[in-house]
Amino acid sequence: MIKNSHIYTLLLTVSLFLTSCSEYQKTLKNTDVKAKYDLAEKLYEAGDYKRALRLFEQIAPSYVGKPQGERILYFFADSYYKTEDYYLAAYQFERFSKSYPRSDKSEEAAFLSARSKFMLSPKYSVDQTETTEAIDRLQIFINNYPNSAYMEEANEMVKTLRNKLDKKSFEVAKQYNTLSDYKASIKAFELFLSDSPGSVYREDALFYKMTAEYNLAVNSIPARMEERLITAKSTYETLIKYFPEGKYQKDADKMLDVINNELQKFSK
Repeated sequence: MIKNSHIYTLLLTVSLFLTSCSEYQKTLKNTDVKAKYDLAEKLYEAGDYKRALRLFEQIAPSYVGKPQGERILYFFADSYYKTEDYYLAAYQFERFSKSYPRSDKSEEAAFLSARSKFMLSPKYSVDQTETTEAIDRLQIFINNYPNSAYMEEANEMVKTLRNKLDKKSFEVAKQYNTLSDYKASIKAFELFLSDSPGSVYREDALFYKMTAEYNLAVNSIPARMEERLITAKSTYETLIKYFPEGKYQKDADKMLDVINNELQKFSK
């Protein structure tokens, strides 16, 4: 009996699914805009965003300037967001917030547009154009809605994205060290420390800058060595000042011992 009940439930589910598919296909080909609107909203409310999206795509132009246009454009943008098509979600949410600035959904749309751009930000090692665009979009949202309930999340996303940009800049500068191009490494770290004074990579940058300066100094001709040793020692002092007992102290101390020993030769 229980087995038959399960079979009946399964058959009913399959039947409803097939009926739904049949209704959807008919409506998709239909020219009745109102029928498409009703089914699109029904599918959206049921969480069937992919099928709803196809209908919204068809009917959105027909409702521009009409009372239902605001509702449809929001559902249209949100369907892209829910299906993780963040490129089009960002565009459609921005379009919504510009088209309906007085809507009670305008703030949410502006935030979701910015959040969509955030989701498009790639890993740090590749081109960061999308990351920069996401920061700009989030900053616009923060400026326009300073009292928003989304403010904390928006600021956290900006912080995450800026850390990613810092990571890329740091790794580029560090790579020069790996290639033994110490002059390029020093310049890159100087620029990094100037542009990102509060970066989470500040300690790392100071240590690797000192490492580059140390290696440049000990491999210099005598005429340039003293000056470069003093520069490396100065960076050591900055590192220890801001990060006493930091993770690089032992390695930094070893380099400092060599620096001091070499500098003594110039004082004789």
